[in-house]
Amino acid sequence: MIKTDISKVFPLLEAPLVHCITNEVTCETVANALLYIGAKPIMASDRREFDELFQQTDSLLLNIGHLSEEREESLVAAAKLANKSKKPTVVDLVGYGVSQTRNQVGQQLAAEQPTVIKGNSSELRHFCGLSSQARGVDSSALDQNPAALDELSEAMQALTKRYPKTIFLATGSQDLIVKNGHQWRLTNGVASLDRFTGTGDIVGALIAALLGGGIEPIVAVIAAVSYFNRCGEQAEKTAGLAAFRQATLDQLSLLMEKNWWTEVRGWEK
Repeated sequence: MIKTDISKVFPLLEAPLVHCITNEVTCETVANALLYIGAKPIMASDRREFDELFQQTDSLLLNIGHLSEEREESLVAAAKLANKSKKPTVVDLVGYGVSQTRNQVGQQLAAEQPTVIKGNSSELRHFCGLSSQARGVDSSALDQNPAALDELSEAMQALTKRYPKTIFLATGSQDLIVKNGHQWRLTNGVASLDRFTGTGDIVGALIAALLGGGIEPIVAVIAAVSYFNRCGEQAEKTAGLAAFRQATLDQLSLLMEKNWWTEVRGWEK
């Protein structure tokens, strides 16, 4: 049972401006997802704008899903500025473990002590130094069995000693959240959410929006993950993956009008 109160998160009282340096493959989807929940996105990766942007924005999303040398420089510059200015930041380790280049970028961003570091269970296993069965940017089901999740939880707990200001989130069939000796496991969601691109990117953006709206970090993480998973559950009745994708996105603006939190499943300790 989840004891953390997430009932007052939606609708947002104000419209936080979320600065996103994110995956170009899903950039439009992420921007629209933020608009659907009442936030405002600005997709900006030119470092020349950062000093002025950081005076206006409420939170920052850094996604390593589509890398280049120029993008790496922008991600690292934004992370350093966010740390200096204490701006709430979400780092999404998309594809961590695929290459040493991607790993090095992820480690540089993590070194700036972001508010949240997220990835799927396989990406977080790589980040923790554990073995993984994944290929590419998708998680492996073999990394999500009970023994593997227990192993990952223990490794993530160890990471919080190195990153004491950071909440870690590993998404999957069971979502694992770790913060300073505490853990939460969330069990909402449907398998079809793994079958359209950008679902993880959307979750990262939702977390960033809630942080920018002044929501306590652990509440923001639990609420964002649970809300998106409940949107998928509501959309599951549709036929066809394209229709399911659209219905899930529709629910981002619709579900908040209902008592969505009463159907959230999981536990914390």
